[in-house]
Amino acid sequence: MRTNTGLWWLLSAFFLLMAVVYTTWSIIAHPDLPWYNGIEWVGSVALLFTALMGALIAFYIGRVHQAQGGELPEDTLTADIDDGDPELGEFSPWSWWPIVLAFSAALGMIGLAVGAWMMPIGIAVFVVAIVGWVYEYYRGYFAR
Repeated sequence: MRTNTGLWWLLSAFFLLMAVVYTTWSIIAHPDLPWYNGIEWVGSVALLFTALMGALIAFYIGRVHQAQGGELPEDTLTADIDDGDPELGEFSPWSWWPIVLAFSAALGMIGLAVGAWMMPIGIAVFVVAIVGWVYEYYRGYFAR
């Protein structure tokens, strides 16, 4: 985590430097305008907020690292691959329900683009897909 914290602080410093360079360059590029009218505000503010968001993430990761009191397996040179391999849950490689769920999302997006009459169809397919995905272990070949 120490490396992650350092990388986020480095990114934050980079974006802060780029915000200063971008703002200065924008002022220099428009010598005929007053300095406050020469600034391109959208890019300057976006770069500044990107630096602030990077600093927020770096601060958070640093505090979590201090509170944790130890190193992650990824930070230890003697760690094995299995040390950092947590149990992520149970996934069904044979399940077709995620595809049906994606189809319902596609129907919803098409309903937004084409016409509102398709939105209830997409919502109905969504409900069927969610119910099917939740209850796929209760019926059929893979029932428990």
